[in-house]
Amino acid sequence: MNRRNAESRGDVANCKLPIAKSQFAFRNLRFEIRRIANPRQSNVAPPGLRCFLGDDPRGLAPPATECRPSGATLRRIRCILVVLLVGLCAGCGKPDPNTIKIVSSLPRTGSARQQSGTLVNGIRMALDESDEDAEQPGWQVAGFDIEYRDMDDATAIAGTWTSERETANAIQASQDPDVMAYIGTFNSGAAKVAMPILNRAGLLMISPANTAVELTNPEFADPRELAGLRPSGKINFCRVVPGDDQQALFAAEWTKELGFQRVVVLDDNEVYGKGIATLYAENCERLGIEVAYRDSIDVKSQEFRSLMTRIRRYEPELIYFGGTTQSKGGQLAKDMVEAGLTCKMMVPDGCYEEAFIESAGARLNDRVYVTFGGLPPSEQTGAGLEFVERYRQVHGVEPDVYSVYGYEAASAVLEAIRRAGKKDRAAILDACLGIKDFSRGALGTWSFDENGDITNSQISGNAIRDGKFVFVKKRAAAE
Repeated sequence: MNRRNAESRGDVANCKLPIAKSQFAFRNLRFEIRRIANPRQSNVAPPGLRCFLGDDPRGLAPPATECRPSGATLRRIRCILVVLLVGLCAGCGKPDPNTIKIVSSLPRTGSARQQSGTLVNGIRMALDESDEDAEQPGWQVAGFDIEYRDMDDATAIAGTWTSERETANAIQASQDPDVMAYIGTFNSGAAKVAMPILNRAGLLMISPANTAVELTNPEFADPRELAGLRPSGKINFCRVVPGDDQQALFAAEWTKELGFQRVVVLDDNEVYGKGIATLYAENCERLGIEVAYRDSIDVKSQEFRSLMTRIRRYEPELIYFGGTTQSKGGQLAKDMVEAGLTCKMMVPDGCYEEAFIESAGARLNDRVYVTFGGLPPSEQTGAGLEFVERYRQVHGVEPDVYSVYGYEAASAVLEAIRRAGKKDRAAILDACLGIKDFSRGALGTWSFDENGDITNSQISGNAIRDGKFVFVKKRAAAE
């Protein structure tokens, strides 16, 4: 059966975009320029950008002749101009009342491409299985033709997601009137970039991987920061994975269960990594585990042997790293072994990928523990096990740990489209956030709470043995 992987097809020459819409897009872009370039003072553009934007409130004034912005500012301006062109052209042409577009924004370039690839496989499986007319090309759900676009928020140069690429994706999606749902992001830092853009557009954003607690939970988030992620005052973000508060607590309790009483806590100083490391350290102290040393690494460093030499003085029984493979989790594990430390290491699900083992080297046997906000394929039961078996049949390989969450996110979007019964962003958003006792996916029965968090909070613990991840233990939602 032929399946569509729709691309935006904006014909600039034939575009009849209304002036009002283009001015709205430009104002939206000016806001994003200010926010990206100067996040602490997002209502004031820095001098280099101000001279580019001018003092005209419409943002149409010519640049001042005496202004000489820096090279970095010029490169950023060029990138943002591309974003403007992409965002405007996405709105070219008339919306199709019978077509609903679903897009995903994930790191399809770099070391996370394996995980993102299995997420996309899960999304496509949900679309295939929800198709109401197998005789027709494409997907049909609730009487609508469904198109799916797989967007990349990473670049080859960076090897990971970038703020500029994520901004481009979010603006393009928000300006396309046919787009009703945005599946993403993979990285919590990227979510912070996309959330305010999509929130202003009233567009549903559902993540199969973001776990940072400050994205949803007022108990952990700064009120001003959370308000910045929701400029409309309404919630548009939800996720099908449990937050880091659950995973950090599990990790601290597992540390105590393993008998470790003295730990060192490191993080990558990024949204996800620093957040979960802080929660882990707080839980350790509450459980009576000594946090002997706490530090943030420089992710631009190529190796950390001097750091490991310094850590040796604290005689830790365990090193906890809050971060990802891309932010040097594997390199830290490698340097821990090479520096002669005999302690163990624990990492969160940002390192739960083959790339971590490859970058860390071969000497990790029973030295590294990995927590995950969910269950690995080998431990799935019921509908989850059925999904694993179907995945094997379709792709001929075992699913990755994130495959089922791509499937679940897409299943929730399709359920929202059915419940809304019409092509309307607000109706589809409300239908998704209102999901209760959902059981048409692969994670069992669950609901979204008032913050957009999933009520299913299964957590698992794994170890690295013989170059592979091996399941050790789990905690169910009721525990």
